[in-house]
Amino acid sequence: MTTSAPEHLGSGGDAGTLAAVSLTGVTKDFGAVHAVRGIDLTIRPGEVVAFLGPNGAGKTTTIDMILGLSAPTTGEVRVLGLEPREAIARGLVSAVMQTGGLLKDLTVRETVEYTASLFADTRPVEEVLANAGITGIADRLVQKCSGGEQQRLRFAMALLSDPALLLLDEPTTGMDVEGRRAFWSSIRTDAERGRTVLFATHYLEEADQYADRIVLVSHGRIVADGTGSEIKALASGRTVRATLAAADTEALAALAGVDGVEVRGDSVLVHTKDSDAVARYLLNETDARDLEITAKGLEEAFINLTGDHAEGGDQ
Repeated sequence: MTTSAPEHLGSGGDAGTLAAVSLTGVTKDFGAVHAVRGIDLTIRPGEVVAFLGPNGAGKTTTIDMILGLSAPTTGEVRVLGLEPREAIARGLVSAVMQTGGLLKDLTVRETVEYTASLFADTRPVEEVLANAGITGIADRLVQKCSGGEQQRLRFAMALLSDPALLLLDEPTTGMDVEGRRAFWSSIRTDAERGRTVLFATHYLEEADQYADRIVLVSHGRIVADGTGSEIKALASGRTVRATLAAADTEALAALAGVDGVEVRGDSVLVHTKDSDAVARYLLNETDARDLEITAKGLEEAFINLTGDHAEGGDQ
């Protein structure tokens, strides 16, 4: 399943509330390549929003426009009511990118102190080290830090200006399970105090678990916008799993609403839009046992909604 029109499920903001991010009719062309084909998006203050899409969907281009690194071909981008570059100049926006930006011969603390010296007013260095969970490695050389530790260092640097909007690109790459949990706990605490977070990730379960809202982009357009549960509901159908020896796959495939049948050892999995009909057949017409019905997850919704829309590289 693919869709060319966005499913607006939980978007928008309260009247009179200044949006943290507002994109209106935004397009971006690179010669004959249409990277962004008309995006309308409003993010409220304090929201944690996952920005997802396949390579070439327009995610990076859109984030670049929010950061003021490029201007839209048409449409308007506003950050906290300001032009993106003005918002950044005021220290209202910070970004944590996946790679680059670190001097390997400095220690973690020296890196944060040096970054702090570039601002007129910052949060205390020890405070941001603690918030990023890297106080214990503050005296370690950056080149001795793991990929996950370096990513948390970038997070600490981004917190120095106490930004109202934080953009994260693959923020937990290289982190272990405990590091990810601590990172997202810090993000949730900041969001409760009003900080807005927009993040891109390939960890779909992370978006499902930690985002207030998920925005799916495909082929330069928003194709779905809502909570994790709402997005998953757009992936029609369920999977019926049962223990059944010598399953009659032809009979199962012939049932109304069945999209596919898989046999895995002594288990049969039926993908269907009518799970009740399949369950009745299995229980009444076969020796099936241990029946289980599950809804499709975010990964299935992602694949169904984005399909094969991407063209070219990661725009």
